[in-house]
Amino acid sequence: MLFAFSVAPATTDSEDGSVSAVVAEAIKVVRDSGLPHRTDSMFTTIEGEWDEVMPVVKAACDVVARHSPRVSLVLKADLRPGLTGQLDAKVQRVEDRLRELES
Repeated sequence: MLFAFSVAPATTDSEDGSVSAVVAEAIKVVRDSGLPHRTDSMFTTIEGEWDEVMPVVKAACDVVARHSPRVSLVLKADLRPGLTGQLDAKVQRVEDRLRELES
């Protein structure tokens, strides 16, 4: 199963409004989890089962909460139990379809 999430503080001390320092701490939680993951400019996607991923998402939120009294969490899931390797396989399937369209 894939879980894409974004977590950020509602407040920041940064003059330019950046939340990157706090978000980096949350992403470190994900990296330390050992689960397959990918981070892009808007979301971090983790692959695993419910019981593996939800504690990581909670821990990431807890890290952000140490810096802000209010935390924003956006979570999207692709629930297909039993499948693995979908972090890359889903993208590959779309790339294959695009190549077919370009032929």
